[in-house]
Amino acid sequence: MRPIAIALLLAAMTTPLSAQRARARELGVAPGVFTPGGQNAITDVAGVRVGHATVLEGDRVRTGVTAILPHEGNAYLERVPAAVWVGNGFGKLVGATQANELGELETPILLTCTLCVWKAADAMAAWMLEQPGMARVRSINPMVGETNDGGLNDIRARPITAEHVREALERASAGPVAEGSVGAGAGTVAFGWKGGIGTSSRVLPAGLGGYTVGVLVQSNFGGVLQVDGAPVGKELGQYAFKDATARDGGDGSIMMIVATDAPLSDRNLKRLASRAMMGLARTGSSASNGSGDYVIAFSTAKDVRRAFTARRLETKELANEEMSGLFQGVVEATEEAVYNSLFQATTVTSNGRTVEAIPLDAVREVLRRYGRKR
Repeated sequence: MRPIAIALLLAAMTTPLSAQRARARELGVAPGVFTPGGQNAITDVAGVRVGHATVLEGDRVRTGVTAILPHEGNAYLERVPAAVWVGNGFGKLVGATQANELGELETPILLTCTLCVWKAADAMAAWMLEQPGMARVRSINPMVGETNDGGLNDIRARPITAEHVREALERASAGPVAEGSVGAGAGTVAFGWKGGIGTSSRVLPAGLGGYTVGVLVQSNFGGVLQVDGAPVGKELGQYAFKDATARDGGDGSIMMIVATDAPLSDRNLKRLASRAMMGLARTGSSASNGSGDYVIAFSTAKDVRRAFTARRLETKELANEEMSGLFQGVVEATEEAVYNSLFQATTVTSNGRTVEAIPLDAVREVLRRYGRKR
């Protein structure tokens, strides 16, 4: 590690972590050209709600569930168009094939740990079947994604329960979204530092439709971290392939959830989802062999909703030529959501391991020296 990096890390370690945590914009990091929504979160898309259940047990369990609800109604009876984009398929995404086949969601989206995916899916299916209007339903396609938090979490214990799933679903709300080491991000690691939940949004100018696009991530991946183009990972001496003889390619995973109020077909939602990978790449990921990189995108617009009982669908969707602004917005929001997941996370000790939060004073100094401090 370079001498300046060591000095910066030591200086940062003398500051209480509670005083260090910040969102990207509080560090002067504001990717792109578009403006965020009021919360700078996925919940800036009207109707979208987020809930967490954080599971902390003894000195070995650090995991949880994060729920994303597309609107305030019953997601099965009033479906939203959706698409899944697979950047790298090293993962377990329950419900992906039917979502892409039919182009719609019929449940909320859950995020959790790898070995808890099926337990979470079963619990959400049970919860959905209990909802009003579901008495005659005989098939359901729960959408559940994951990342592997086995470093900080006793993942083989499969600690997620049905109560945790219900807690996340029933606590879901609009407004500010808790970030960092919460919910499905309680035990994750990103770029060698503590990762977690992060979110951001962009509002297009009125001339481009005025639509909102929001992104939420569960970061648990690696690579060579760069922040707003500044080589933070290299400057702080922590990055993939640092030891060129080791198979350290920055493995891990990330789930990216994209919501928009633009009236999009599932085909254009897949195009939108694919652009989230470009925002991920800006942070320094190379989607390594062992990294499961998935994007789930959906539209909340009433013009494209699909009633379960409908025999014919009449929709008014945005044309292809109107997509470029949304593409730009999702790239920007994804990049910033990843930064927020890192900058808001706190140091966690569990399962015989400690993963430090990224030292923000050191990040500030690197940004300053590279002219990125705004």
